[in-house]
Amino acid sequence: MTDAEKKKQAEALNQLMDRIEREEKITWSQQFLQATYLHPQKNEDGVIEDITGGEALLHFFSIGWKVLFALCPPPHKGGGLPCFVGSICFIGALTAIVGEVAGAMGCVMGLKPGVTAITFVAIGTSLPDTFASMTAARDSPNADAAVGNVTGSNSVNVFLGLGLPWVIGVIYSR
Repeated sequence: MTDAEKKKQAEALNQLMDRIEREEKITWSQQFLQATYLHPQKNEDGVIEDITGGEALLHFFSIGWKVLFALCPPPHKGGGLPCFVGSICFIGALTAIVGEVAGAMGCVMGLKPGVTAITFVAIGTSLPDTFASMTAARDSPNADAAVGNVTGSNSVNVFLGLGLPWVIGVIYSR
């Protein structure tokens, strides 16, 4: 690596650390403002990019979710524990809602509960993992990130999707 590359890498690291320190000071009110505002942003090169019509459309379709998840405590409060617990609670609630909607759709379509569960779980977990792995493979010089993403996400899906219910069932049946 040349001196210019090392200097550029050090500068990028310093900018990242400055950004992390600025974001650590975020308040709840700032989270709500960030969730509701739609404004141009700087890209990695420092060039301001204008908002596209698709971005505006997605923002307005998802603004309810953005405001809801802005209720999660800021990451720097309490050493991050309240944010972590709040995030887990939001994920659990969202999973319950998706499960109910999937069950209702399966009932309307006349599918058996097992078929509905497998289909929606596969679509809900594997498809986003596929896109994330595709992006990781495309953006990295080697396939390490893609392999790590697939392995990690499938491990989490198996351990949480099969292992956690089994452990709860064993504890409950005792």
